[in-house]
Amino acid sequence: MKTIINSIGALALVASAFLMNSCQPKGPQEAVVGNAAAKVYVAPGQYDEFYNFVSGGFSGQVSVYGLPSGRLFRVIPTFSADPQTGYGYSEETKDMLKTSHGYVPWDDFHHTALSTTNGEHDGRWLFGNANNTPRVARINLKSFRTEEILEIPNSGGNHSSPFITENTEYVVAGTRFSVPMGANKDVPISSYKENFKGSISFIKVDQTTGDMSIAFQLRTPGFNYDLSRTGKGPSHGWFFFSCYNTEQAHTLLEVNASQNDKDFIMAVNWKKAEEYIAKGEGEKVKARYAHNVYSEKTHMTTSTIKDEVLVLDIMKYPDIVYFIPCPKSPHGCDVDPSGEYIVGSGKLAAMMPVFSFTKIQTAIANKDYEGDFQGIPVIKYESALHGEVQKPGLGPLHTEFDGNGNAYTSMFVSSEIVKWNVKTLEVLDRVPTYYSIGHLCVPGGPTKKPHGKYVIAYNKITKDRYLPTGPELTQSAQLYDISGDKMQLLLDFPTIGEPHYAEAIPASMLTAGSTKIYKLEENEHPYAAKGEKFTKVERNGNQVHVYMTAIRSHLTPDNIEGVRVGDEVYFHVTNLEQDWDVPHGFAIRGALNAEILVMPGETQTLKWKPQEAGVVPFYCTDFCSALHQEMSGYIRISPAGSNTPLKFSTGDTED
Repeated sequence: MKTIINSIGALALVASAFLMNSCQPKGPQEAVVGNAAAKVYVAPGQYDEFYNFVSGGFSGQVSVYGLPSGRLFRVIPTFSADPQTGYGYSEETKDMLKTSHGYVPWDDFHHTALSTTNGEHDGRWLFGNANNTPRVARINLKSFRTEEILEIPNSGGNHSSPFITENTEYVVAGTRFSVPMGANKDVPISSYKENFKGSISFIKVDQTTGDMSIAFQLRTPGFNYDLSRTGKGPSHGWFFFSCYNTEQAHTLLEVNASQNDKDFIMAVNWKKAEEYIAKGEGEKVKARYAHNVYSEKTHMTTSTIKDEVLVLDIMKYPDIVYFIPCPKSPHGCDVDPSGEYIVGSGKLAAMMPVFSFTKIQTAIANKDYEGDFQGIPVIKYESALHGEVQKPGLGPLHTEFDGNGNAYTSMFVSSEIVKWNVKTLEVLDRVPTYYSIGHLCVPGGPTKKPHGKYVIAYNKITKDRYLPTGPELTQSAQLYDISGDKMQLLLDFPTIGEPHYAEAIPASMLTAGSTKIYKLEENEHPYAAKGEKFTKVERNGNQVHVYMTAIRSHLTPDNIEGVRVGDEVYFHVTNLEQDWDVPHGFAIRGALNAEILVMPGETQTLKWKPQEAGVVPFYCTDFCSALHQEMSGYIRISPAGSNTPLKFSTGDTED
């Protein structure tokens, strides 16, 4: 163990020397190009060129920024309840956060992935991962709303997710933590090597609706599975996963999972897996997981509990998966736009290997293996290798591409972005980030045709870029111009949560088809009131349903009586507006959930249980007109068991 600790200490010394001797500017102002302000300025009334979809980390949400301005447009509620919109609180959306464990109102959102057609962004959907309670979400890019969340069974953690095949045939999710997956899961932790397994889930995506379903899972050796990229072009039909902890350690991983000189890139032939499934291979395994779908027609969520998945154990099908040695503790695994080159990024490696898909196929055909791991062939390192990027920087994590043959890699330890040529492996440029950078993003960087122009750094450790805000410092991103030979820092901008990965898409791909209103006549919500004449209040036992409408600048009904202490009151609020943008909100004093925010033509429901007799006000929470303050009403609560008649009105002043 002393040897391992000493080696880690030595790495830290190398890092310090590297930083002291590198040609970095003395201060951040020296790194900013002189005309940076003009390059990022977006005049009033003008639009940004790109939408940037950034994972919110421990916020559980995704944030949308404009590029190059760095302006925050909105936060899309995804895996966490959101009091601003009522997501996760309203009766229509709370089922989106249901899982096999019950209602889970939070998660750890690490990665975003935009849908693709023929390997290029198509502007249909955005997918995201929940790391803690394994789930994958699908966001509709017309409405910027979370429409679907699918729980992932047989997974100890969903960090390595979601990764998209070339035509969005599948969203692929790997387990971060291997766990026991047999019939008996109550086993000693020390039996890791014998009983712990990994799992890779292939989630089928309906090409018309986007609906997701788990097509099959691959049962894999007990490693930690990290980042992945799909093949494209010649490598379409393959997936490449980084794996660490090939030591199969179960304690003090900092040391015990950092001993091997090389871990693995796992090459997965998913087309071959499909062939086996078509022949009836695989085993249906009992697994309990939730599938939640939000309908834009009914404005409601349907939550279904599933009970089985189809599993292929790769030890029984050794021609599905191959291991490629990769130094050392790899995090990133990225495929260049041509689909030929696969970049491995070992966090503890002093160089970066680049593998050739053509050489990998030749090695498989010639059985050019150095052995096997639990029956899985291990391809010889040199046989798969295109070459090594020498001395790129320290702590390489993640690589994206600009479409001009260049790659950009984040270096966590040396806090920089390094630009290098994919074919020649020559380092071309490097710029400091002033933080310990994690992921980075080139618009279109993981696709066949990157949009290029910028690279954005998403940083892990903030030091001194913003005004202090107590012990929790501001999270940040940095925008660099990559249109020339040299990268140029243009902008810092703060972000929500801890930004991990992001993808960016030209705004022109989304603006034309953006949802502006929901057509009132198409509203199929069972409690919708499509006009004030349809408003009513009904009692069903101890449940009271209020069919309410909202329009500038009143609620109908705005006087309600006959409700009793202990009743469950459901305010079904329909926004009658058909103008963009006139949302309305609704809140009532003493509610134990949140407000609801109701878009034009939409119906949303707030549940409220009165606790004491009296008259309670309710009101619109979203400023909608000059008479917004007047958009309010009263509900009278009588004691339990009283016989106060149920009645309702708007504008009736009769005593």
